[in-house]
Amino acid sequence: MITAEEQTLELLKQHDIDLVATLPCDRLKNLLPLIGERFFEVQLSREEDGIGICAGAYLAGAKPLMLIQSTGLGNLLNALSSLNFTYELPLPIIASWRGIYKEAIPAQVYWGTHLKAVLDALEVRTYEVHVIDDLWLIGDGIRESYKSDLPAVVLVSPQVWHCAPLDAGYEAQYERVSYPVLSYKAPFRHATMTRYEAIEAAVPYLRGRTVVCNLGIPSKELHALCDQMSNFYMLGSMGLASSIGLGVSLYSARKVLVLDGDGSLLMNPNVLCSVSQLAGGNLTIIVLDNGTYGSTGNQQTASQKLDLELLARGFGIENTCKAYTAEDLQSALEASVGPKFIHTVIKPGNADVPDVPYEPREIKQRFMCSMPDRLRGHPRS
Repeated sequence: MITAEEQTLELLKQHDIDLVATLPCDRLKNLLPLIGERFFEVQLSREEDGIGICAGAYLAGAKPLMLIQSTGLGNLLNALSSLNFTYELPLPIIASWRGIYKEAIPAQVYWGTHLKAVLDALEVRTYEVHVIDDLWLIGDGIRESYKSDLPAVVLVSPQVWHCAPLDAGYEAQYERVSYPVLSYKAPFRHATMTRYEAIEAAVPYLRGRTVVCNLGIPSKELHALCDQMSNFYMLGSMGLASSIGLGVSLYSARKVLVLDGDGSLLMNPNVLCSVSQLAGGNLTIIVLDNGTYGSTGNQQTASQKLDLELLARGFGIENTCKAYTAEDLQSALEASVGPKFIHTVIKPGNADVPDVPYEPREIKQRFMCSMPDRLRGHPRS
């Protein structure tokens, strides 16, 4: 008899899945080791980060899928609604449905019991797999997601994996091979630029390249200074700019630049872990750090007492620097290949610029049409 794990892998293959973003679940312990052998696997540390990476990969031409525990659906609902549903970006999600079948952990029960009702209320197309004979519904979920350009969730009961023979002989072997060794000196200097002036200084390096821009006023300022089809303007999903940029860079031969912010990055610092493990030389992250939430009234962020460049180095990103002036920023952009992390210290303040005039679907379509070099299969293959 073909195991549930083998059937799942075959369904993913039949539907041309390129990238599988994963987070562990005890019930998936026999499936997860096989994912990396047959697909490009992104091992996540947070579900929202995976939403951004998968969105970027799709925009660049790939077919991503997420494989997570159902508790993770609670973490990613806002990102799913403000990114995937807003821009109409497909994403099939296979979730190990905890809390409904022989559940020994009380903390899993409440969410697992109410999960389907929550997804129904949000009008998320959902499929239920309770026995191994229903695994074909995974294929339906993938097909529906990419047909509708919207997310679809396949909830798989632990009973399915329980029915499959367990691979008792498998034991993963891991050895820590390295970790960041920090040698760091960064004397403090006063900021000289506003965000608008920093973006203006970067325009010669942004023009003609792929740019993912943080939401709110940063996107408005970028649009005013350098509107182009290859700009992805974010309208929501705070914290995911660098995640989307990373996903795009995995499947594009072009240079990809991200204009992120201190408040945004601190909402999803996990992306720095993903960047250090996955990013290639075509990704540059410019963090425009004004120490405030600039789009909501300049409330202070934690970066007032936290060095974001050191944070990036602690996550393992080696090619980092600071920029305080236009000349600093331009020199950093001309420097060696990435992945690069440019911590740009700026003054608070917003330029008086109009709104981005495009609807979310138009932003998506413009961006995808700007990428004739979109790749499929293994990243940068």
